[in-house]
Amino acid sequence: MHSPFFSIIICTYNRAHLLPRALDSLLAQTETDWEAIIVDDGSTDDTRSVVMDFVERDTRFRTMHHENHGIGYSRTAGISASLGQYCTFLDSDDEYMVEHLSSRRKLLEASPNLDILHGGVKVIGNPFVIDRFDATKHIHISECVMEGTMILRREAALRVGGFGTERYGEGAALMERAQRLGLIIAKTALPTYVYHRTTPDSLCSNFKG
Repeated sequence: MHSPFFSIIICTYNRAHLLPRALDSLLAQTETDWEAIIVDDGSTDDTRSVVMDFVERDTRFRTMHHENHGIGYSRTAGISASLGQYCTFLDSDDEYMVEHLSSRRKLLEASPNLDILHGGVKVIGNPFVIDRFDATKHIHISECVMEGTMILRREAALRVGGFGTERYGEGAALMERAQRLGLIIAKTALPTYVYHRTTPDSLCSNFKG
């Protein structure tokens, strides 16, 4: 079975109205060597029919469904099911610019020892989010680890144990485990991941500490 360069893990919960924007941005990529695993975290809306429309249109899409367990559980399930050399993510209310994957592939191929690459966000809406250590404080998104931008060598993702069950800041927690294991990490500033802060049920917008 072909092992694509990228496995894109798209976790979704009751986002049938937003999911097509994310999936269309993936189909528009100049980089074509990818698979997409859409992880439905127990949606009760029309998500399944939206997902199946894309699965039937393009064989690079796969899907899985489980009861609602949260984003960390779902991302880890997607990593376990992946076949690609590198695992990355696309939140169901966000999107990629057309050169997102191709620009990241160039960086990864130029530094083949990298275990994790992250960073590079265009923010739509408020660029400040709640600090995971102090809910009374707001910090700029550039100071955060954005899970959607993270690209992990599949072996590295498995080595750190995937994502935990944190309600907030699960990417930063994973990065701390990776640093303790001595994994090689780099950050890019290329702003090709589009982060929409205008979604009413966004975890970052509703975190209370």
